[in-house]
Amino acid sequence: MAILWGGTFIAARVVAQNVDPFSASFLRFAIASIFLVFITIKLEGRIPRLKKHQILPVILLGMTGVFAYNFFFFSGLKTVAASRGSIIVATNPIFIALFAYTFFKEKLTGINVLGILLCVSGAIIVISKGSPLGIIQGGLGEGELYILGCVASWVLYSLIGKSAMKDMSPLVAVTYSCLVGGILLFFPACMEGMPGDIAKYSAVDWSGIFYLGFFGSVLGFTWYYQGIKKIGAAKASVFINFVPVSAVILACLILKEKLDLSLITGAIMVIGGAYLTNRK
Repeated sequence: MAILWGGTFIAARVVAQNVDPFSASFLRFAIASIFLVFITIKLEGRIPRLKKHQILPVILLGMTGVFAYNFFFFSGLKTVAASRGSIIVATNPIFIALFAYTFFKEKLTGINVLGILLCVSGAIIVISKGSPLGIIQGGLGEGELYILGCVASWVLYSLIGKSAMKDMSPLVAVTYSCLVGGILLFFPACMEGMPGDIAKYSAVDWSGIFYLGFFGSVLGFTWYYQGIKKIGAAKASVFINFVPVSAVILACLILKEKLDLSLITGAIMVIGGAYLTNRK
């Protein structure tokens, strides 16, 4: 799962160079939705009908985790290196922990707070490419801002999911959010000119889109939830820390991206901070 999710940064980096963000997002989740519907029917026996109180949370899940996240994801990776983008996104657990503490009264220990400070410091080093003062002087690029939008979108998705999944299985929630997000993405994708551009996409573009839709979305989430069932949520969450590691390694091997000291230092701080933040 961690390797598959790490690979999404490489696939998105490639796809983002030739496919517009809404178009890439829609095609990704059109593919994902088809597979998820079949998997849900096989595992759940049917697609459960939503109750009235579940409709709004599901729509919000689709708007945040699918629509907004993927627009920011593809827009950011158009200019930001896959390895650097993956480290920035790896700060997700930090902000989820902070907001869970604020809104759900979840406890934060001294170790957790230390992890938050370490992770945020590492993210600043990565975003600023080793020159934190550059951010203050207006050196934050548009691509980095988009990637930070990914973080904000996923934090909202995760917090909404805490409530939505109380009486809904994760698989059903993911399936419905993909369907809702895909429908919302269709119209801006058409406005970008997707229907006329589809024939122009290369085999590499389609390979990347299929990877994102099937391996990154369907298989990644399915294996993640199967992992939770086998070893528990606490142990499974630790493996999330391997996502940026796999992304950096794959970016070096496939995209020939170079490692610099700021990326290595920031990555160690972010991953270490994320581990401490989630430590009980």
